[in-house]
Amino acid sequence: MDNTRVFKIPFASVYPMYIQKAEKKGRTKVDVDTIIFWLTGYNQQTLQQQIDKKSDFQTFFAEAPQINPNVTMITGVICGYRVEEIEDDLMQKIRYLDKLVDELAKGKAMEKILRK
Repeated sequence: MDNTRVFKIPFASVYPMYIQKAEKKGRTKVDVDTIIFWLTGYNQQTLQQQIDKKSDFQTFFAEAPQINPNVTMITGVICGYRVEEIEDDLMQKIRYLDKLVDELAKGKAMEKILRK
């Protein structure tokens, strides 16, 4: 699988889709942002900077202040792949984010999504 195309997708183009997916299921932009902050260590200001400069996924995750040490607790299938078995580090981080947003849209409690 050629991952380089996915890595070059601007995060800013996918971010509204995450929000839309969550809002369709009664969740909010704040919920999506909370997940992103938890996963990456970004805050509102630094996340907005990444969006404004149209960082691709590769840059978005490379510049993330701190990937949460509990990411290994994220398990399950997303897009046909078990997230815990994805070998490429960057693709795994992208799929972790997809998985967390998916859990949010499915109505899972925020405490469980954030692995508390």
